[in-house]
Amino acid sequence: MTWTAKWVLIVAVTLAGCVAPTPEQFRVLDESSPLAAGHVKGGLLDANPEDLCEPQATAPIGMRPHTLREDDLSPENYRDMSLVEAVEYALMNSKILRELGGTILKSPDQVASKFSPAGVASDPRYGIEAALSAFDPKFSASGDFEKNNRAFNNIFFGGGTRLFRQDLNVYQTQLSKTAATGTEFSLRNFTDYNANNAPGNQFGSAWNSNVELQFRQPLLQGAGVEINRIAGPRATIGAANGVVIARVNSKISQADFELGLRDFVSNVTNAYWDLYYAYRELDARIKARDMSYNTWQKIQTLAKDTGRVSGDRQALAEEQYFRFQEEVENSLSGKQVDGTRTFSGTTGGTFRGTGGMQITERRLRLLIGFPISEDKLIRPSDEPSMAEVVFDYQASVGEAMSRRAELKRQRLKTEKREMELFAARNFLLPQLDASGTYRFRGFGHDLSGGNPAVDGQFASAWGNLLNGNFQEWQLGFQLDVPLGFRQAHSAVHAAELNVAREKTVLLEQERQIIHDLSNSLAEVERAYTVCTTNLNRFRAAKNLVLSLEAGARNARQTVDSLDRILDAHRRLNDAEARYFLARTEYEVALKNVYFEKGAIFDYYELRVTDGTGDSQPNPKRQISARW
Repeated sequence: MTWTAKWVLIVAVTLAGCVAPTPEQFRVLDESSPLAAGHVKGGLLDANPEDLCEPQATAPIGMRPHTLREDDLSPENYRDMSLVEAVEYALMNSKILRELGGTILKSPDQVASKFSPAGVASDPRYGIEAALSAFDPKFSASGDFEKNNRAFNNIFFGGGTRLFRQDLNVYQTQLSKTAATGTEFSLRNFTDYNANNAPGNQFGSAWNSNVELQFRQPLLQGAGVEINRIAGPRATIGAANGVVIARVNSKISQADFELGLRDFVSNVTNAYWDLYYAYRELDARIKARDMSYNTWQKIQTLAKDTGRVSGDRQALAEEQYFRFQEEVENSLSGKQVDGTRTFSGTTGGTFRGTGGMQITERRLRLLIGFPISEDKLIRPSDEPSMAEVVFDYQASVGEAMSRRAELKRQRLKTEKREMELFAARNFLLPQLDASGTYRFRGFGHDLSGGNPAVDGQFASAWGNLLNGNFQEWQLGFQLDVPLGFRQAHSAVHAAELNVAREKTVLLEQERQIIHDLSNSLAEVERAYTVCTTNLNRFRAAKNLVLSLEAGARNARQTVDSLDRILDAHRRLNDAEARYFLARTEYEVALKNVYFEKGAIFDYYELRVTDGTGDSQPNPKRQISARW
């Protein structure tokens, strides 16, 4: 296969493992279909902030929809499209993971989009960057300016005077940082200017400037790198939101996006084969109607020529013609019933075979982002596979267990719950913190400079500070113990229940996937066997019609022979429709096996990997695409 026919789709999903190709016969899609080169912009494959700058767009109205009264079926009114092209157009023209059934109108908040994974990763409250911000250095500064003029009854409170006047300026700056171990470091400067009329002052105005380094280290609760990475510094009971949990949440959102993308691609495929069958059914109905019309005309001619044809036989031929005409009309326009879609019958979608070329064509247009109505109708150019595909059961189960996005998501949820349990158990420890402060003090007539010859070592506060003559230190601890740890025990119990639930859900999901995979493998064999049977039935019905028509041409036509031809036409019409129904069922069944194995992207030569390429996720690069 040429490189232009290989798709490399890089989306914001993280695969939890991979397996080697299974020993089975893989069906290769049409390799001759050219794919667009270059980076795809604006679709599911590309999400960036530039989308926010785009002007608000409105849905194109398009032209009036095609109806059964517009039955021009000439070739120039159609646009042939392969399945590969349909999936390609769907990915390029979609920013929303479209679903059938009107979900976008009923529950728009539940519809996934290309912005979903990046939105979770960049959430300002629970995203990765939000969790990392708890360890960012913080700088703070403040300044306060006072002018005080007070009268005191007692000279002691005025510093030696009963009429106290003061100019006071206070400046504070601080740089703080929380380490991964939970240690809080602070580097702080405190400077004040004090000018007052207290008679005991050495200077009428003076400066104080202090620099201190402080730390606070948790020794029990909240101590260590692991708990701070899981729960975050200064965490509270029941609210663990550390960097590791934030990254797990991001991976869960990526798994959700992979699920939505898988269902979207599957629905595009379902709609494509629905449309294929609709065309085939319409073609069979038209041929049956035309043959029935010819037979009806022959019966009328025979009645005129011989006069031996009863009215009921003529009415029977006429009724059959109009019955086939009704089937043509329904096959052309279609009824508003559900088509094949995911989680309808089976997870991948049980083929409905409802027919209706025009309504099915509009459904495919909706999914691939085309205008709902155009001059030319889309017509599938691919044919369903007729080759028998045999899957290895054990290899398929192993592949499903390692690649199904539901299991990856559930394993991530289990891992998250286990980390929450670890964080909850940490709150059973007492809050014991060690703290320490080391301080350098400076005092002087001026803040800097000054006149050392007059004021000595106190000429400037900064000079006195740098001399280091005045140093202080302090060590201490603080213990906080809630007697009984009632809330912490409740949090641990709740976390244990959550872990047990997620593990049980994971087990049941594995059983459900094995069940669905077993059904899909059995469905492949059933569909292939039924397809072979219907092919033989179609051949037999066709041979019956050819034999009766040949006999009628070689001998004089009789009413009985025409009755048999009418019955043969009914059989041929039903056999042909059932044959193409069985072929389409087999093709959808093959797709559903890949769906159940979690390998539907391989089915379309799509490779799904983590699109960041970095050890640490970057929200701006969560979704990208290379061809």
